[in-house]
Amino acid sequence: MRKLRVARALLPGGWAADVVIALEDGVIASVEIGGDADGAERWVGIAVPGLPNLHSHTFQRGMAGLSEARGPTEDSFWTWREVMYRFLDQLSPDDVEAMATLAFVEMLETGFTAVAEFHYLHHAPDGRPYANPAAMAERIAAAAAATGIGLTLLPVLYRWGGFDRTPPTPGQRRFLSGDDEAFARLVEASGRAIAGAPDARLGIAPHSLRAVGPVELRFAAALAPCGPVHIHAAEQEREVADCIAWSGSRPVEWLLAEMDLDERWCLVHATHMTPREARDLAASGAVAGLCPVTEANLGDGIMPATAYLEAGGRFGVGTDSNILIGAADELRGLEYAQRLRDRRRSRLARSGHSVGRTLFDAAAEGGARACDRRVGALAPGRQADILLLDGDHPSLAGRDGDALLDGFVFAAGRCAIRDVIVGGRHVVQDGRHVLREQARKAFTAALTRILA
Repeated sequence: MRKLRVARALLPGGWAADVVIALEDGVIASVEIGGDADGAERWVGIAVPGLPNLHSHTFQRGMAGLSEARGPTEDSFWTWREVMYRFLDQLSPDDVEAMATLAFVEMLETGFTAVAEFHYLHHAPDGRPYANPAAMAERIAAAAAATGIGLTLLPVLYRWGGFDRTPPTPGQRRFLSGDDEAFARLVEASGRAIAGAPDARLGIAPHSLRAVGPVELRFAAALAPCGPVHIHAAEQEREVADCIAWSGSRPVEWLLAEMDLDERWCLVHATHMTPREARDLAASGAVAGLCPVTEANLGDGIMPATAYLEAGGRFGVGTDSNILIGAADELRGLEYAQRLRDRRRSRLARSGHSVGRTLFDAAAEGGARACDRRVGALAPGRQADILLLDGDHPSLAGRDGDALLDGFVFAAGRCAIRDVIVGGRHVVQDGRHVLREQARKAFTAALTRILA
């Protein structure tokens, strides 16, 4: 048993002073306000739950900033995708582990204590499967174990290049999952790959309606009868138009009608929805996986989050392409996009409520559900994932209650994070992950070789 004593903490019932949190085997055993502090370690800072990152492709951390030169045609998601295909053609398993390690270090330093890795880089550069189908998954798991981040691994089913079984392009050859039997073997091997990572989870990720057909989608979902199922949906206007041409329905509309969505499902992006789709997705219990920084970088569009939240919709946030990693950056980007669209302020909070607190609470709850993890709250039985914010940071100084989270989300961001505990393990101290230098050197060596 280990006890931590903090001056202030955000508990499920609200803010509290003089809090003692007891940890046992990486789990919160008890939380007491003004409780017995005998033998407790006094920690400087304001304790809040760690946030789950519900959507990441860690290998894309290596190409951050490499697609910002304008091409000869109008740049879009589709032209960015071609840059990504050329980049990943050069990646070895060692490179993938180095990129995942640095990405996980940065996630932990900036407020994410768990991650759902939407893992689709399965094969060798020429498209041939490795002898071990989960060879790449093992590298993701090794990075998670080394850094201490909580991992939900989502092996991706990727079968086609577009709607109506369009043949894959050469750039997609490292993603392809083969037949049903081959994908089932990949999922089984992925389960073994994460066995050594602390408190890891396994789910399934049919890539998108353009990459899997209805029969394949149902097969993939059945492989995880109790685990999370994540799918890209309605990220791009062209994707919506192609889906209508294929099925007569929009992507979210089709999924709601055909797949009996429930709390296990996470629809990543859900950017282009009609008001009816937003209401129906909210009613389904599924989580919308929002990645505002990447969505802005790719020019995807603005998700109708105000209408979705008013209908009771659940959401979490993810770093997706990892061009910029930070929990506060994603929450701030989500709110700011709504403000820019509506030309009004404070869009995602009810009257009289803090925007920062509203966003933080919703992302903690929705992210925990999408990642299938007992995180997102400082409460008995939850995993001991704790952020300690620096109350002396200029953007937090002199504040109390929800104003602290407003300061964190909208002003201080990553600079306000002093320490991070994941599953009882102290991984970030004074703002720096214990493996930061080692991870940076390995990442730098890989990128220097690749870009030479």
